[in-house]
Amino acid sequence: MTNPEDAITELTAAGKALTQLLEQLSADCGPSLQSAIEKCCQALRGGNKILFFGNGGSATQAQHLAAELINRFQLNRKPLAAVALTPDAAVITSIGNDFAFNEIFSRQITGLGRPGDIAIALSTSGTSENIIAGLLKARAIGMTTIGFLGRDGGDCLELCDIALLVPAAETARIQEAHLLLGHLLCGLIERELATNQPRNDNQEGQN
Repeated sequence: MTNPEDAITELTAAGKALTQLLEQLSADCGPSLQSAIEKCCQALRGGNKILFFGNGGSATQAQHLAAELINRFQLNRKPLAAVALTPDAAVITSIGNDFAFNEIFSRQITGLGRPGDIAIALSTSGTSENIIAGLLKARAIGMTTIGFLGRDGGDCLELCDIALLVPAAETARIQEAHLLLGHLLCGLIERELATNQPRNDNQEGQN
């Protein structure tokens, strides 16, 4: 049986690592986060939409963040146009079967994306071929590309108009930082687009 002290030691170490990482991000990612918020608000005001996509844990974060915008985060306001490209098993498996797994996002972006839309890719490595293909397609269409990236950003870095780069080696810490950045993105978009609506924390989603 695991020693109970092991969990405390691991929690303490993870907490310290995450705290140090977030302190670094506050300086490194602040301007990029502000730029991402401005681009997203501009797109939504213009009748465009935001497409989120990622693999594995990043796929669930893509769904999470899209839900914060299409439904609500902290304010009761009109839905904001956001779609995750990850939850439809029929779409993903049909593209993977009939074409290639590398095309599961690029084909959806071809069908759904329009000039002026936003493509937000989440990738802890920056090297996933289907993410790279999605970003390439988004740029070809005339969409703004935003990346939630990790490590050195990989091949995705140069394909992103705006990169929120988490320079950590451990996937778990990168994903935790991505979630914080994503919540800040959604919260500040919401605040900007619904400035006259009162905050209602009693109705905030409990996930």
